[in-house]
Amino acid sequence: MTLIRPTAGAADASGPERRPGVGRAVAVLALVVLAALIPLLGPSAALHGTGEAAAPGVGGVALLRAVLFAALCVPLGELFAARLARSVPGAPPAVPRSWAPFAAAAGFVAALGLASVVATGNLVPHSLTEIDVGGLYESRDGKLALLEVNAFLVAALCARSARPAVQVWPLAAVVVAEALRAHPPTEHGPLVGSGLTLVHLTCAALWAGGLLQVLRTLRHWGPGAPGAALLGLYARVAAVLLAAITATGVWSSLRRMPPGTVLGQLTDTAYGRTLLAKVLLVAAVAALALWARARLRRAPDPLTACVPARAEVAALGLVVAVSGLLTALPVPIRW
Repeated sequence: MTLIRPTAGAADASGPERRPGVGRAVAVLALVVLAALIPLLGPSAALHGTGEAAAPGVGGVALLRAVLFAALCVPLGELFAARLARSVPGAPPAVPRSWAPFAAAAGFVAALGLASVVATGNLVPHSLTEIDVGGLYESRDGKLALLEVNAFLVAALCARSARPAVQVWPLAAVVVAEALRAHPPTEHGPLVGSGLTLVHLTCAALWAGGLLQVLRTLRHWGPGAPGAALLGLYARVAAVLLAAITATGVWSSLRRMPPGTVLGQLTDTAYGRTLLAKVLLVAAVAALALWARARLRRAPDPLTACVPARAEVAALGLVVAVSGLLTALPVPIRW
């Protein structure tokens, strides 16, 4: 069967022509709003009835952290997908327009906002006079915050340069800074925790950002064998990334919630509740990934796997938002 797009006259005769692009834009806007509401409104729901106190401005910090994570996913995903595309025989030269400069700009703004919070003693500044920029150089958290600000600035310049691939180095610096920030020296085994976070965050950024860029690339390539080959290549690597994310996530959780207290903390602490929501979302993402993989193998047209893959990208966006909330909530006590 051959599908022919109706002409203007035919569209007028049968009613107004549908514009799928408008519906897609509305859906994306709704998902962005939902992802923003999770870190903004999530703390009150997570902390309700736990007896825990939230840090000042926890909703804003969670939103900034979610934006920072998303700003990592987009450029790293573009570099990852570009590397995969080069391995596809007969791949078309057409590539989608890079979003890396915009992502780096968003990451710079988010990192600047987080640095301003650190500069006021982890309080929300109400005026520029409250921000002690010089004090950032006197603390570990301040130096890491400055590193992230400068790294995103350099990444934005690299993304606009003739060799955008070099932005991987400042982006790697952001990942390292986030891994060190999440595990202060006072924590038990901080180097082990930082290593786990480093692997977890890197794999998560490649998984989410890579899938987004692969789908954008397929839209530019159109139907054909190269597109199916690229999606299949990504699916094989994504299985390894998911295994690494699961292993490091479980290990990190058990380090903060010993096995005997996990069930209680998953329902009685804000961190545990948010972690449980993230686990459920990741399980849904994994189910969508398996659905896409099954279509890729068995469907007459392998590119029908793009349908569950698009839903997977949307769910991954929610995972990023929940991850931002998770980093802003009080860490559970080791009972």
